[in-house]
Amino acid sequence: MSANAARLKVKVVPGASRTEIVGRLGAALKVRVAAPPEGGQANREVVALLAAKVGLPVAAVSVVSGQASPSKVVAFQGLDEATLRDRLPF
Repeated sequence: MSANAARLKVKVVPGASRTEIVGRLGAALKVRVAAPPEGGQANREVVALLAAKVGLPVAAVSVVSGQASPSKVVAFQGLDEATLRDRLPF
């Protein structure tokens, strides 16, 4: 990741009935995903959801910490913090 990657704290609830952004939970964005927390499935679904919401290709979004935890940090390559806030409605 280069210096121009915005980072976002995300609280993930895997195994939900549907995949969606719920809103803010403190300083983090709360996300529900239908995928189970096994084999990285939930992480891939989080990345795909957030990439679509901010208009980036999936390859430009990655989980940089918390791979096995519900609390994650997601990086958005090519976006600054202000642009990320503008693109996410929460």
